[in-house]
Amino acid sequence: MQKEDLRIVYMGTPAISARVLSSLLEAGFHVVGVVTNPDKPQGRKGILTPSPVKALAMEHGIPVFQPVKIRLDHDWLADLKPDVIVTMAYGQIVPEAVLQCPKFGCLNLHGSLLPALRGAAPIQRALDLGLTETGVTLMEMVAKMDAGKMYDKIVVPIELEDTYTTLSEKIAVAASKLIVQDLLDVVNGVLPGEEQDEALVTFANKILPEDEKLDFNLPASQVLNRIRALSLTPGGYAYLDGKKLKILGAYPALLEDGKPGEVVSTHRGFFVSCNPGVLGLTEVQLEGKKACDGKSFVNGYRDLQGKILS
Repeated sequence: MQKEDLRIVYMGTPAISARVLSSLLEAGFHVVGVVTNPDKPQGRKGILTPSPVKALAMEHGIPVFQPVKIRLDHDWLADLKPDVIVTMAYGQIVPEAVLQCPKFGCLNLHGSLLPALRGAAPIQRALDLGLTETGVTLMEMVAKMDAGKMYDKIVVPIELEDTYTTLSEKIAVAASKLIVQDLLDVVNGVLPGEEQDEALVTFANKILPEDEKLDFNLPASQVLNRIRALSLTPGGYAYLDGKKLKILGAYPALLEDGKPGEVVSTHRGFFVSCNPGVLGLTEVQLEGKKACDGKSFVNGYRDLQGKILS
């Protein structure tokens, strides 16, 4: 089958997914429909805003479908007559009826090197674990989460300065390359795929609200990895004088540590003790304020040294 003849339904929601959809369209693939999550209120005024995937689809005149719960609302899919469904960060569990609909099945671009880090938050958890590499796996979608055959992979190095934001961009680039180069080979049977080794499976659990609160009783390396995994959004935080302080950037500092969470120095920066180790905070955002660098925050906050972040 040629790409012009392949009828693709694309499922995805965030910006990382829009990047992949854009690559398919630029490569000349025929996307007959897009499935994305419903519009969400944004900003202080709560204005309903389309997902990045929907916005891109509308620019290209592609029909958009936004079921609140796709497991209950998917009868319209058969009318699109998809040959294949491609997903990247859709955000809902896809039911068996949808998996069985396309002639060539459903493919997913998963943001890890399977069978490692199956689950909802592979990019964040790779950073949280302090890994030095991750990647993207093009895989078959089956009823069991992230358990299908693997068709191809791309390795993505993780640098010390990477955050969830920067690593997501790297993953999007890799995923875009993978789907464009491999999609026809998968549907034409050139890439038969291989089964995952269940003995090597690990999981990347969803980031919960309680995961966002930083714990300075942990070693500095672990606190730093959590900061990286949550930056720039949703942002790891601690409390300073009863107000939420998001910590969006940090680095290991060669200073003597103090009590966990203690501001041990404000000389040329914002330095907080862990257990053990010290972190220099490079970007922070106090509740109700704009984000700023650590030095600027220190200059504008009176009597900061010795306070405890909790």
